[in-house]
Amino acid sequence: MKAMPYEDAHGPEPKPSDFRRRWQEYLTANGLNSTQQRELIVEMFLRSSDHLSIDELLARVRKKNPKVGYATVYRTLKLLVEAGVATQRQFGDSQTRFELAGAHHDHLICEKCGLILEFEDEEIEELQDAVAERLGGFKVTRHKHELYAICPKEQGKPGGYCPKEQGVKQSN
Repeated sequence: MKAMPYEDAHGPEPKPSDFRRRWQEYLTANGLNSTQQRELIVEMFLRSSDHLSIDELLARVRKKNPKVGYATVYRTLKLLVEAGVATQRQFGDSQTRFELAGAHHDHLICEKCGLILEFEDEEIEELQDAVAERLGGFKVTRHKHELYAICPKEQGKPGGYCPKEQGVKQSN
């Protein structure tokens, strides 16, 4: 099947309509049908801002259609990755998670409670480029930056809190 990758990570952030268009183009280019179940899965995925496991997406989809099976969700997510709509991620919790492709960001992950925070930091981006240049004139084309940590509550700090409990936008 033809992969349809997104632009460089530093290109413009895609809009929801871009993802839908890319999905339709992928189906057409590969002679695939658009089924009602497949479209429900895609719609639920596109509405999510989380890093979803297959089981988490399946649970959301089954609220709308209890007949959707695990294998259908699995295959649809695989197609979304091939279409350049989704990206697979591993955050050390032994589950593959999926997020929308295209928008560059890094991750801070609590190893105890599972909180995943997305962040962008131009200083880190510039430092990575400088290190690549210093190590032999490399040009960074893409990267994954994941910081594994333990939130203040899980550290047992007096008065420590978990951003997960404070309504901070998380992504897991």
